Amino acid sequence: MALYRHSSESIPEKRGIIGAVFKSLDQSKHGLRVVRRGTRFGRISIRRFLFWMFSVAVLFSIYLAVFGLKMQFHGNMERGISSLKDVQKDFLGSDALAQPKRKPRRQQFYPCEVGFLDSVNNLVEPKDYANITQFSSSYVYREEKPFGNDPFEPRFGGHQTLEEREKSFYARNQTIHCGFVKGPEGYSSSGFDLDEKDKSYMNTCRVVVSSCIFGSSDFLRRPASKLISEYSKKNVCFVMFVDDQTLLRLSADRNVPDERGYIGLWRIVIVRNLPYKDMRKTGKVPKFLSHRLFPSSRYSIWLDSKMRLQTDPMLIIEYFLWRTRSEYAISNHYTRHCVWEEVLQNKRLNKYNHTAIDEQFIFYQSDGLTKFDPSDLNTPLPSYVPEGSFIVRAHTPMSNLFSCLWFNEVDRFTSRDQLSFAYTFLKLKRMNPDRPFFLNMFKDCERRALAKLFRHRAVSLPPAS
Repeated sequence: MALYRHSSESIPEKRGIIGAVFKSLDQSKHGLRVVRRGTRFGRISIRRFLFWMFSVAVLFSIYLAVFGLKMQFHGNMERGISSLKDVQKDFLGSDALAQPKRKPRRQQFYPCEVGFLDSVNNLVEPKDYANITQFSSSYVYREEKPFGNDPFEPRFGGHQTLEEREKSFYARNQTIHCGFVKGPEGYSSSGFDLDEKDKSYMNTCRVVVSSCIFGSSDFLRRPASKLISEYSKKNVCFVMFVDDQTLLRLSADRNVPDERGYIGLWRIVIVRNLPYKDMRKTGKVPKFLSHRLFPSSRYSIWLDSKMRLQTDPMLIIEYFLWRTRSEYAISNHYTRHCVWEEVLQNKRLNKYNHTAIDEQFIFYQSDGLTKFDPSDLNTPLPSYVPEGSFIVRAHTPMSNLFSCLWFNEVDRFTSRDQLSFAYTFLKLKRMNPDRPFFLNMFKDCERRALAKLFRHRAVSLPPAS
């Protein structure tokens, strides 16, 4: 215990500050030396007394603010506090004293049961599955420089005119733009360059599961090997497209390809000379154009890099394509079903340049896009907004055409592919009334049963401008 000394007497600290104050004042009467010492200790005690009184007042004010203790004041004190509140409202506004609104809880979404077969044993493709719309599509391989002195730059998607775009929606024998367009001889590549060994491997694939990571925007999610059958491990190609930046990041995460180029089930394929500055738009190349990247394949499954596959690919194909006699399968969005809502959400979250979104949306409305009406029994789709992170498709003529048309919209407008999905499907259907396209739009809860969903890396790609 600390001791304070005064004359020949020791005074414990616990006697209190007030006592020390009066003690010092009393002893100040006995001589100059005592007065000086008493005054010194008196000043210290007064300061401490004021400090403690101020602390008590602050704590009491905090207690009133936190617990809302209502006390009865009389006369001018009550009117003074009321006046003070009025001054605060006038100066800060009426909302300043209001309680802060709590952030609403994020809605939870869960998987639902999917009736997959027990195993891939004895799987047989339906005999009448090939009874679909038949026509032949070829693709623009190279563009020549137009006449004139205007500068020409090769574009991965080509320089499709509006007239060519309109004709491309007809399901007939024709040559259309569908990515991988080269410039004239002597011009540099338009992008998405692959090693010849990887091309040779991809040409052997008949069934493909693919994904991509560009700009090291995500972690590598390996398929759940224990849930994949031995048949699929031997007969299905699992291909992950990455760029050099992502490959370095994967190595830093201790995900290094083996001597054959594999990390787990994923065959790592390096893409160089990315065709777009917008990494999201570059990611649409393997997402939509699997029939171009894997020319011998009959079926493909696409999943975003934020997902880990935990269902056998052949069971997925059987359930979503063969069992429903569909060519293309994609889930609806978990909350939004109208493009109008999707436009507002993209702008609210600054997903893309607002002017570019408006230009695309106005163009679609002028070409017949209308709002989604869930009460209309003749609505061709259960939702106009997809959750495009998981796509199952057969590489049929109509499926390939739809994929090319959807990609061309992303190439021409914004990388927000959910804005162009319904427009592309409805226009294709409208322009080919006698040539059906069998699209299966399944429930989002079923999508969640196919793969485990993770969050992207903390540092996400900036929105395109």
